[in-house]
Amino acid sequence: MLLSPQEFFWVVFAFFVIATLYASVGFGGGSSYLALLTLVFTAFFSIRSTALVCNVVVVAGSSYWFIKKRHLWLKNAWPFVITSIPLAFIGATLRFTQTTFFIILGLALIVSAVTLVIQTYGMDSSRKLIRTYPGYLSYLIGGGIGLLSGLVGIGGGIFLSPLLNHMRYDTSLKIAALASFFILVNSLAGIGGLVIGGTFEVPWKEVAWLIGAVLIGGQLGVRLTLSKLT
Repeated sequence: MLLSPQEFFWVVFAFFVIATLYASVGFGGGSSYLALLTLVFTAFFSIRSTALVCNVVVVAGSSYWFIKKRHLWLKNAWPFVITSIPLAFIGATLRFTQTTFFIILGLALIVSAVTLVIQTYGMDSSRKLIRTYPGYLSYLIGGGIGLLSGLVGIGGGIFLSPLLNHMRYDTSLKIAALASFFILVNSLAGIGGLVIGGTFEVPWKEVAWLIGAVLIGGQLGVRLTLSKLT
């Protein structure tokens, strides 16, 4: 670990804040975890693995609450995840140099930041019209985002949600619920790919603190959202 105990405490706190904020809109926080983990771990295998584990912890809880509150119907999610799961798995099994990884990661973080800004400030909440699209488009979108997710160690919801909101695919709450489940299955597929590829490395001593932080933050974020919108 590159940080002192005091510095690591602030990283743990930052993970809690990230999980709270991201879970409130159906995300897991993987892109921000990746950015912070570059300060903590030197091995990029550990960075990618840890981000996926934290993603799973956050969105597993979020998906549970979205399903329980009937905001997520799995039959609507399958067209996206049926292609994203195998491609996220394949992306995670690919081996590349540390330089290549950080180039892909940097580009992904830039794109994710832009899409998050678009979702936050670029959408007109007064527009209620929901559009209908060809069924095959869901499979294409899911597959493309799934592959990118596996490559860099994120769930992909930060790309999926702004895109679907821009398309007016459904209500914002249902899109958030769909994105949460999408992140969950992609993160699990990514972890499976890392295990098969022999690159799943998690320093559990430090990561246990991060898991605890995102577990609490994730539950807080999704419950705050559901209490306000339902």
